This record gives sequence, structure tokens and C-alpha cells, in this order.
Amino acid sequence: MELIWTEVTLRLIMAAGLGAIIGLERERKDWAAGMRTHMMVCLGASLTMIVSCYGFSDVLNNDHVTLDPSRVAAQVISGIGFLGAGTILFLRPGTVRGLTTASGLWTVAAIGLAAGGGMYYAAGISTVLALVILWLLQPVQRRIATRYKKKTLVITAFPSADSKVIIEKIMDNKFLDFPNFSMNKSDKHYEIQVQFNSINKIKMAEIIKELHSIEAIKKIEWITT
Repeated sequence: MELIWTEVTLRLIMAAGLGAIIGLERERKDWAAGMRTHMMVCLGASLTMIVSCYGFSDVLNNDHVTLDPSRVAAQVISGIGFLGAGTILFLRPGTVRGLTTASGLWTVAAIGLAAGGGMYYAAGISTVLALVILWLLQPVQRRIATRYKKKTLVITAFPSADSKVIIEKIMDNKFLDFPNFSMNKSDKHYEIQVQFNSINKIKMAEIIKELHSIEAIKKIEWITT
């Protein structure tokens, strides 16, 4: 069986369009894998699927030749890994970014295979679901994740500051629960980091107010991990 040129064009354009829709969601966050990357992955996967299904029709006319059309398409799923790995960033121990974009590229490749195979509904509904996961569910994920993230108080002070006084103001408060703290010192300043499991906001506000009254302290800020 051979595809007419209009059907080939439709499948390729649809794959590129669906990839662009998902890529735009990543583009708004200024990721390296944006709209064009997703379009190329989806288009390439679609073309691979077309070739896998129909590119060997002349060979199959021979009665002594058998071919599994899924073998070529299967290589797309395994081969897309090198692109996904390129979008993953290891910022610091315990912090990784880009896993969602990498999984998005893998999904886009599957969407391209579906479009190339003529499964238009499957390709379309997968694109809609991918957008729901990447975009609409993001605020829900952030709200849930915030509850489990640990807050770290970072205090930056001049070398002349009395570190013992700063640490005692935090450690002597029974309303604060923290598993550990660390201090890094240099010629220009030293930095104290205190990680909290739970925080009494009223008491914490009072402590921070007292710390701000110490002139040797340069900056106090919160970070989440």
C-alpha cells in the first residue's frame, strides 16, 4: 500500500503543528528545547513512522521477505533519549531541572509516531493531555510541592559580626525546629544557613527583626530546597 502525497503532507503538517503547540509551552519558560525543537522531534518521528509503515512496500512484494514495521518506529523511542538528556541540568546536589522538558520531548516523539501512522485522534488527544499536564496542572503541583519543601534561612554578615550571638538567637528558641545549620566563612563575609522543618511565623518574624538590628549583618533571605 502506498500513501498519496496529500495524506503524507497532512500527517507531517499535523505532527509539526502538534509539536509546536507543546513547544510553545516550554518556550514561554525560555528553555533550550522550545517550539522549534519540539516541532523537529515530532516531524522527524512522524516521517520515521511513515517510512516504517510504507517505505518498504516494494520489498514486501517479494513473497520471501517479511518485515515488522514497528522495528523502525521503536528506535525513535530509544533514540530520543540523547535529546532528553541534553535538556536536563544538574544545578547543585539534590537539584535537577529539565526532567519535565525531557519527558515532553519523549511524549512529542510518540505523538509524531501516532500522526505518522494515521492515528489522528490519538495524536490530537495526547497533545491536549500533554498541555493539561504541562500548563494547567503546574499551579496545583507548586501548591502541593510548597508544603513539603524545606525553608532555609540564609544570613550573610561581615567578618566583624559575632557569629555566636547570631546562632544563639536562633538555637535558643524552642518554637523553631531545624535539623542542621552550616557556616561558611571568607575574608569578605561569612554565611550562616539554617534549615527548618517547621516554622512558627510569629516567633520567626521576631527573631528576624532582632537580627536586622545587628549592624554587622549584611543580608537575610529565605531559600527553599
